[in-house]
Amino acid sequence: MRYLPLTEADRRDMLAAIGAPSVDALFRDVPEVARRKDGLDLPPHQGELEVERALSAMAAKNVAAGSVPFFLGGGAYRHHVPAAVDHLIQRGEFLTSYTPYQPEVTQGTLQYLFEFQTQVALLTGMDVANASLYDGATATAEAVTMANRVTGRRRSVLSGSLHPHYREVVETLARFVGFRVDSQPLDPAGSEDLAALVDGETSCVVVQNPDFFGRVRDLRPLAEACHAKGALLVVVVTEIVSLGALTSPGEMGADIVAAEGQSIGNGLNFGGPYVGLFATRDRFVRQMPGRLVGQTVDAEGRRGWVLTLSTREQHIRREKATSNICTNSGLCTLAFTIHLSLLGEAGLTQLAAINHAKAAKLADRLAAIPGVTVLNDTFFNEFTVRLPRPAAGIVDALAARPIIAGVPVSRFASGHDDLLVLAVTETVTDADMDALVTALEESLR
Repeated sequence: MRYLPLTEADRRDMLAAIGAPSVDALFRDVPEVARRKDGLDLPPHQGELEVERALSAMAAKNVAAGSVPFFLGGGAYRHHVPAAVDHLIQRGEFLTSYTPYQPEVTQGTLQYLFEFQTQVALLTGMDVANASLYDGATATAEAVTMANRVTGRRRSVLSGSLHPHYREVVETLARFVGFRVDSQPLDPAGSEDLAALVDGETSCVVVQNPDFFGRVRDLRPLAEACHAKGALLVVVVTEIVSLGALTSPGEMGADIVAAEGQSIGNGLNFGGPYVGLFATRDRFVRQMPGRLVGQTVDAEGRRGWVLTLSTREQHIRREKATSNICTNSGLCTLAFTIHLSLLGEAGLTQLAAINHAKAAKLADRLAAIPGVTVLNDTFFNEFTVRLPRPAAGIVDALAARPIIAGVPVSRFASGHDDLLVLAVTETVTDADMDALVTALEESLR
């Protein structure tokens, strides 16, 4: 039985209407090498129970993050999410609610977005935050275009220690929107001088803290250098739990903060959906992308919430819009808000302290292995080691044991084959560390 509702005549008519000679012509942008020549090798139709067994067997080939010692980071982190978070976000009024186009009937959604904004502003040390974006990478790209609007300039400088995926998103946007990006080479040594790259044409400098290699920076001198030349400082945070222990970007002079909120309330989820955090100074608020929810009172003096700013294409004229992002990560935002509410300020501080203490413990143990060098002199819960052999091979060997040992830097750039980035969160036990250290020692013999 076929499930295609169209007849051959229907398809011919549609192809003729758009001027395409065949269905294959619609896929001409897909490289030939990526196209499957033969059909999928699938068995004939089966019953539901048989399909469930077959798919379960296929899924069992995966190594789940929670089933083995796990040290992956690089922008996505495994943290414990309390069961209460998942329970609450699945309430029908949250799970099925859509974007707040009709604010008068979405007071609950607006209220939690308002509380989310407040949490993000407090975490980042900024004046105002929006109601979330897709993820940290797109938030970073939005930060650069916002800096271009604020300064009227078209050149941005990207740190070599910015997550390579974030850098690619900014570069892709620049290619199609039309602005200049000065991307610095990958910087595992931490030797770049970003302040020297700022000139009168620079709209912003984008720097990550802790950076891709885990280093923690004092960004105050860089902020002063940017402001002296009329440029903005954009600070990217991929591990938001770090702000429970570190000086906030706002306190260090950031003008815009773009961050990934996955670490709070959201699981790894095979890479998404995640939640982009975005915060800035009061004076730039009208150039901020996305939505901003505000608090007000109605005619009878009762507290309520409204969309205060929504400068998107759907709400205002296209040429006046600050972004073409058409929605926010609503449910992920709610999970973030609930988890952070459960933690509270003291809980977040304690969680951050546990993360750092465990990471410091593992770094000390790895540094004691002959041939292994820890590159970082500062870090939060992620750091980089240099191995005497290619890191990708070591990671593959440990995965067979099975231990997920970290992210080889060679995945992102050539010439750094011996570097491995490891992350340690509160979920890592002493037994996990023992397993990693023992396996690494044996692999290096």
